[in-house]
Amino acid sequence: MGRNDDTDSIRRMAGLATPMALRVAVTLGLPDRLLGEGASVDELAAALAVDSIALELLLDHLSTLGVVERTPTGYRTTDFGANLCADAGNGLTDLLHLDAAGGRAELAFVELAHSVTTGRAAYPRRYGQDFWADLAEYPRLRASFDRQMTHRFREQLPRIVAGFEWSRFSTVVDVGGGRGGVLAAILAAHPRIHGHLVDLEPTADEARRTFSAHALDDRARVTAGSFFDPLPSGADAYLLVDILHDWDDEHAHRILSRCVEAAQPAGRVLVIEPVGGMRAASEFNLAMLVMYGGRERRIDEFRTLASPHGLVLDTVIDLTDQRCLLEFRLIDR
Repeated sequence: MGRNDDTDSIRRMAGLATPMALRVAVTLGLPDRLLGEGASVDELAAALAVDSIALELLLDHLSTLGVVERTPTGYRTTDFGANLCADAGNGLTDLLHLDAAGGRAELAFVELAHSVTTGRAAYPRRYGQDFWADLAEYPRLRASFDRQMTHRFREQLPRIVAGFEWSRFSTVVDVGGGRGGVLAAILAAHPRIHGHLVDLEPTADEARRTFSAHALDDRARVTAGSFFDPLPSGADAYLLVDILHDWDDEHAHRILSRCVEAAQPAGRVLVIEPVGGMRAASEFNLAMLVMYGGRERRIDEFRTLASPHGLVLDTVIDLTDQRCLLEFRLIDR
C-alpha cells in the first residue's frame, strides 16, 4: 500500500461525518419514516421541522452509505438501512440514538483527551455530572440503558448458563443484576437454586416482572438498593455481571467490600465481564474509560483489586466470545 493509500485510510478512520450521520438519522427516525415508498425531502423536513437543504445533505451521505436510496420523488430506506429501524431487534437504536443513554454517552468521546490526561471519565466534563447521576435524574435514560443491557446479554445467555457449574450453589445474589435476565436464565436451568437480585428502582421493578414472567416468584427475590450499601447476607455466591468495569478502582473496592462483608465463609464472588488481553476489545476499553472512568482489567489487575478483601482468584473461564468468568474464594474467614 502506497503512502497516498495510507493517508486515505487514516482519513477515513478519523472521519466523524459517518458515525454522526448514522446517529442523527436514528435520532430523527429516518429509517422508520422512509420505509416502503419513502418520502420527498420537503415532506420529511416539514414533518420533522428541520431545514430541508441540510436534511438533503444528510440523506445524500446516507445514500452513499447504502442506508437509504434515491427514488424519483425522494428517498427510501434500503434493506440494509432497515437494520436501523426501532423495531429491528438488534439494539442499534439505543446504542445510536442521541437521546438514549448509550448514544448520549458515546458523545463524551469528544473529551477523550481529558480522560487520557487525567485517567478520569469524560462524561461529567461534557454533561456536568456522571453517567449514573444522569440515569437517576432522567427516567428515559435509565429505561434505555436497561434495555441496552438486556439486549447485550440475550444471545450470550445460553453459554453463560451452560459454561459454568451453577448447581454448586444453593443461593446466588445477583449484584446490580438489572432486569433479571441473567439470573432468571440460571434459575430456570437449575430448579434447586434460589436467587436474590439487587438493583436500584425502577430497574428492580422490571426484575420482579421478569421473574414473574418466568414463574420464578417462589425462588427469586428482589431488593431495591445500591451495591454500595449492605447486600443480602449469607449467600453461596455473589455475582457481578458487567459491574466492576464500569467503575474506577476506588468504587470497585467498595463493591467488592460489600460482597465480602455479606458472603458466608465458604462463599464465592463471581465476576463476569470482558478481561483485558483476553476478551476485551480495545475500542470498548476506551469507552469504559470515557463514559465511566473504568476499564477492562487484566487478570493481574483483578488479583490486585481482590487481594485487600481476602479474595483469591481460583479459576478463569472463557465463558463466551466476549466475556470471562472469574471465580474468587475467601480466605482467612
